[in-house]
Amino acid sequence: MSKAIKALMTEQLRERYAGMNSACVVELTGLNVQAQEKLRRNLGAKSARLEVVKNSLARHAFKGGPLDPLGPTLVGPCALVSSSGSLIEVAKLLVAAAKDFKKLKLKQGILDGDPTPLSVEAISKMRGRGEILGELAMLLSSPGRAIAGCLKSPQSKIAGCLKAIIEKAA
Repeated sequence: MSKAIKALMTEQLRERYAGMNSACVVELTGLNVQAQEKLRRNLGAKSARLEVVKNSLARHAFKGGPLDPLGPTLVGPCALVSSSGSLIEVAKLLVAAAKDFKKLKLKQGILDGDPTPLSVEAISKMRGRGEILGELAMLLSSPGRAIAGCLKSPQSKIAGCLKAIIEKAA
């Protein structure tokens, strides 16, 4: 491959992944075409993309950017999984797919531009944005629920009766 073509391909990779700060690296060696297509369809349903990349070109394209820490992971036949949505959900899908496709090897990933690569399994065990927002909503509504519970409890009925007796006596 000539230097001009390599430079063009590197620039295309740089443009394609310029806005990305999260991605995973997997190895597809040994997967047949049907398994790869099924994996691509499942990833597409999560708005994710699986792309086989030339390691040296990807390392050059990622240099100085948020995906730069993935460079050492790009060894051997690799594919890059990126998503416009939650990479945590994609990592969960990849772990489930690795159980179905035994030859799929999960390497490492970068989450939200963190300079420390994590294993795909570790990323899949993290809580997603929806889970965190749900927990936050529950925590914010807890004091209101506690007050409502006190107002409807037997103690509130006794307090109401005592108040009525005091008002009657007065």
